[in-house]
Amino acid sequence: MQENNFFFNPSMGRLSSNRMIAEIKKFVQSEPGSFYRLVIGTDSQVKQLNGVAEIRFISAIVIHRTGRGGRYFWQKKIIYKKPVLRDKIYTETLLSLNIARELVPQLRRAITPAKYDLEIHVDVGPLGPTRDMIKEVVGMVNGNGFKAKTKPDSWGASSVADKHT
Repeated sequence: MQENNFFFNPSMGRLSSNRMIAEIKKFVQSEPGSFYRLVIGTDSQVKQLNGVAEIRFISAIVIHRTGRGGRYFWQKKIIYKKPVLRDKIYTETLLSLNIARELVPQLRRAITPAKYDLEIHVDVGPLGPTRDMIKEVVGMVNGNGFKAKTKPDSWGASSVADKHT
């Protein structure tokens, strides 16, 4: 897997994970009386380059001030292999879970008391070819102690991350 350990933001460019956490903290502290949703979601897209399949995974981290806008950051990872839908969905879910496991402890230290709900947005839904995988991937997320959202409520994966695939 080709990894990019940096995050990107449309207005700030490339950021380290520490800088991203500092920006999230600054955003939350700018309106400390508000409540927030921290959303992590991953989407993927297959590209063919010179006959080689490339799967681009984009993970989005969104801090949403309920009713008052938000900020988002994204990270790209690339895998070169033949795409299989089940593998892609599992990889999307695992990438989101890995980000949550890495960032949530840091965010808990940076933002106290916690003023946010954490959601993992999974790009599966009741319509289409992923409908048979809903229970599996929601179980993966819940089994790791996080709250899962699926389509049509998984906008972190299906809209924000999708924008950069």
